[in-house]
Amino acid sequence: MSLFWRIFALNAVVLGSATALLLWAPVTVSVPVLLTEAVILVAGLVVMLVANAALLRIGLTPLDRLTRLMTTVDLLRPGQRLPEGGVGETAELIRTFNAMLERLEHERATSSARALSAQEAERRRIAQELHDEVGQSMTAILLALERAAGEAGEPLRSELRQAQEITRGSLDEVRRLVRRLRPGALEDLGLISALTSLTSEFATHVGLRVVRRFDGGLPALDQQTELVLYRVAQEALTNAARHAEADEVEVSLRHTGGALVLAVSDDGRGTGAAREEAGIRGMRERALLIGAALDVASQPQAGTTVRLTVPLLRKQR
Repeated sequence: MSLFWRIFALNAVVLGSATALLLWAPVTVSVPVLLTEAVILVAGLVVMLVANAALLRIGLTPLDRLTRLMTTVDLLRPGQRLPEGGVGETAELIRTFNAMLERLEHERATSSARALSAQEAERRRIAQELHDEVGQSMTAILLALERAAGEAGEPLRSELRQAQEITRGSLDEVRRLVRRLRPGALEDLGLISALTSLTSEFATHVGLRVVRRFDGGLPALDQQTELVLYRVAQEALTNAARHAEADEVEVSLRHTGGALVLAVSDDGRGTGAAREEAGIRGMRERALLIGAALDVASQPQAGTTVRLTVPLLRKQR
């Protein structure tokens, strides 16, 4: 039965019941209407309206659930579905909506994978150009300044030495950018060594105390999973440095049951509700690539925790 005919049938039941009561109940209406008769008629109208509202509420409840989900659904949090309750057009609408969510989540994951792959390729290209062109040019300038300073007299020598130190600092900054764009330690030494290098550099550059807690004997991971773990840790540390006003950050990587859990916690000011800005949404997109779950918890004056849970059973099959 279509939604139209079900609503029509509900109203017909209510009106038919009211008509039957008027026909067979010992009720009369005088002219002019007496007070007791008016009270009975108004009470009957109220009963009909309440019964009609209750029946309509029962019939339209699945549509209310659908409306609420449509206003809150987020493709970066997959798996949100409605139970396929109801009958007729309502059930078909819910099934169609669930199928649409399934298709959109798949398309979003596919497009995110392409975008992030292109982003990583661009990062590698830029890192290579910085290393081969800018880095080598600055190294040549540094050597030329060193030779010129050795041959020059005072006070020119002091100025050349100062320019040499500025160039050396700029070269170190270029090398740091290259490491951020293309984590060579991740490719050459593995995830634990890369995270250790990342946190050490972060502590030196930002000035925050970093506590590392890495489990030993972690299972072997594919390259994409290691890259996602590294980038999420990198983005979480960057957010802590920019927004948290923290003194200490803890980075942990633990193997618990059938999952690998990366957690980055700071002791900063917190917000009470983590804001879904570009950094967090970028981490969610990366988590989708490997079927992981990203949780961000923030408490006022108690810091923020970013937790990435990577299921391992799926990857072992």
